[in-house]
Amino acid sequence: MKPCEGAWNKQHGAAGDTDRSACAEAGEPRCCEGAQAAGDPWKQCMDTAVQLALRAGQVVRKALTEEKRVSTKTSVVDLVTETDHFVEELIISALREKFPSHRFIGEESTSAGSKCVLTDSPTWIIDPIDGTCNFVHRFPLVAVSIGFAVNRELEFGVIYHCIDEKLYTARKGRGAFCNQARLHVTKETGIKNSLILTEIGPKRDPATLKLFLGNMERLLTFQAHGIRVIGSATLSLCHIASGASDAFYQFGLHCWDLAAATVIIREAGGFVIDTSGGPLDLMSCRVVAAGTMELAQSIAQELQTIDYGRDD
Repeated sequence: MKPCEGAWNKQHGAAGDTDRSACAEAGEPRCCEGAQAAGDPWKQCMDTAVQLALRAGQVVRKALTEEKRVSTKTSVVDLVTETDHFVEELIISALREKFPSHRFIGEESTSAGSKCVLTDSPTWIIDPIDGTCNFVHRFPLVAVSIGFAVNRELEFGVIYHCIDEKLYTARKGRGAFCNQARLHVTKETGIKNSLILTEIGPKRDPATLKLFLGNMERLLTFQAHGIRVIGSATLSLCHIASGASDAFYQFGLHCWDLAAATVIIREAGGFVIDTSGGPLDLMSCRVVAAGTMELAQSIAQELQTIDYGRDD
């Protein structure tokens, strides 16, 4: 058993064979879909997500140093590899076998033409490799992200830092953790003295770059301590949850970048909102996240919008 897997079991308690066989003997639907064991409706789902994230992380970690076949999607800098496809299929096929009535939104299947629609049905939102450009260049900041929503509300998130073997987990109302450690956001309220993370997005045309750099310039004018771009929106958001940075904003990310991390930040005490300052719209391709609502709103007020459309 890996250290992070043991930490998860200790912190949350893994689903045991006794629970599963009891459901089967009673002739009930599987625990995640019907009458729920011990009154905990999504425990088996989250336990499964943890196991799959760890398994997928092993694949990504091994592939990081190997030669890769790289192709592009929406732009010459929007990269995808055979490992992205393999890991997404590994996760979705295992989940579909266990929970056949559930729905799935995956980065690579959406790029291949599958509809990206969030309904009331239990829905898995999956990024098989967040930080694909990092992965291609063997830059060791890559993660597997698995989010889960029911009735269009996010229930839990699992993010696995494949190289550092850090397992970030959170369930609605139950706190956020990295391995055994409880996560807490910072309480910085203003742009001044804050450390802010962002990502560039796939567009590189002059107008988009002007807006992107202008947003950075405005925040730096307020004496932010710094702005960092690490190549993984998911891990950037985990840094907010863990208190390693104060805020994050981006135009051009997607629901699979946000779903799991949003639960983790909220359960660590933070806030995730739209760049307009309103509530988060998971399909809007834009976000501001921070440890305090004051900081999130301050950043949102300074941003000029970069239009990336919507996921749905």
